[in-house]
Amino acid sequence: MDEQAGHRFEDIAIPQVHARSHTPARVSVDLPARLRLMTSSAFVFPGQGSQSVGMGQALAAASPAAAAVLATADAALGESISQLAATGPADRLDRTENAQPALLAVSIAYLAAVRERWGALGIEAPVPAFAAGHSMGQYSAFVAAGVISIEDGVRLVRERGRLMQASGAGRDGAMAAILGLDDAAVPALVERASAHGVFGVANRNAPGQVVVSGERAAIEASADIARELGARKAIVLPVSVAAHSPLMAEAADGMRRVLADVPFRDPSITLLSNSGAEPITTAAAARTELVAHLTAGVDWVAAVERMRAAGVTTFIEVGPGRVLTGLIKRIAPDAEVLALDDRASPDRLAVPFATATTA
Repeated sequence: MDEQAGHRFEDIAIPQVHARSHTPARVSVDLPARLRLMTSSAFVFPGQGSQSVGMGQALAAASPAAAAVLATADAALGESISQLAATGPADRLDRTENAQPALLAVSIAYLAAVRERWGALGIEAPVPAFAAGHSMGQYSAFVAAGVISIEDGVRLVRERGRLMQASGAGRDGAMAAILGLDDAAVPALVERASAHGVFGVANRNAPGQVVVSGERAAIEASADIARELGARKAIVLPVSVAAHSPLMAEAADGMRRVLADVPFRDPSITLLSNSGAEPITTAAAARTELVAHLTAGVDWVAAVERMRAAGVTTFIEVGPGRVLTGLIKRIAPDAEVLALDDRASPDRLAVPFATATTA
């Protein structure tokens, strides 16, 4: 991880567990300037698509806290979702009903691991100004903010995946990625493609990058329309679920019934809605969000811009992969963006608030 010089914490004493003596080792800890102020950071949580076989395996081996999270998720589901994440096979892990609980469990395992590491360094775990999730990542953010438990979280996203797969039966759903289309042309794309069936923007991921969703006829027509409007590329995706579209109305109704029996608490961290980046500060608003975001789009650009406007200078991606890191760099090039999934580390864990070396 890159360091910013000139901001040194006081030396922190950490006992040497390998020595007979109780004389502490001295550890010097450098804190990047932008990370010293806890209110200037935000945790962001990835959604489906960030999963990969092997995720969480090295982390659990290196961190008792991460291993405990994964064990809790396994017990809640009555099966080893952590083993599926670790060893696959990929086609089974990629199924919506498996990918979503696996991602949530591994994302929260990353959070537990980095908090454990902070504790070992003698650093109080920071409370970020925001926790924001991309699509299914909302559930991870809600667990991180104490709105729902990890047990309820993994059970809920499993049911969410099943309901999404079943929703819109008899109506052929599809999605497409539109790249290089000027944002000003998106309304024209929506208007023209909607003449061919249900159609809308599922994700506004970054400037010039949107994902559209709806009935297959409208999606296939939108690819040609987007190219006519100046898009560099339009790709119909190999999915059958029209996520974040009106075709998910049945899934939304199903989740409303399921969520009614789950206890919610007010968030300890400010959350943001997926569709409008509005602050979520109560349990009631959180419950509403998890229903509404199934049929509404994810405006990730608006979420990042809202956090930047509120003073966030550092974004920390909590979970496997670096999808959100790449998107945020495009939305806010001047922001500090860090991913906990450090592929160069043996335990795949970056520790963003400190770099410790024994003196």
